[in-house]
Amino acid sequence: MHPLSEQDIRTSFINCSKGEAKRLTVPRDLDRFPWDDLDFLGWRDPGAPDRSYLVTGHEGRLTGVTLRFPSRQRGFQHRSMCSLCLTTHPGSGVSLMTARKAGAAGREGNSVGVYMCTDLACSLYVRGKKPLEPGARFEETLTVEQQIARTTGNLTAFLERLHD
Repeated sequence: MHPLSEQDIRTSFINCSKGEAKRLTVPRDLDRFPWDDLDFLGWRDPGAPDRSYLVTGHEGRLTGVTLRFPSRQRGFQHRSMCSLCLTTHPGSGVSLMTARKAGAAGREGNSVGVYMCTDLACSLYVRGKKPLEPGARFEETLTVEQQIARTTGNLTAFLERLHD
């Protein structure tokens, strides 16, 4: 992914109003992100513990999505698996993220959910750039490039469901 500006990010959102996009918290340290290792930019909103944001290229344009997830997940002591990168995490390391659908369906309250790494670091986990506890990634016969393609394919399928 190439480096993004705050303006690029704010204008990319498909499932919130322009006013909401203008008010959302964008990371201040965009110049410090490992852009070459990211398939999408994902971050949690420090001022709203139940909100996260994801920005990626989709269908030839930059696409941003606002996500919500439970700020507290009770009773989760088992391992959960991210449906994008297939990384497992104990406790609350994977969350059910929901995104309001784009357009009229979203305005009517329809949403789509996906289990994702709570820290939105899927790209770094797949590439082995972010440490994990032993057993968090299955040993696979797929190459890293194939695992990246699978992750981006899973993300694309999620984004396409936002337009159904």
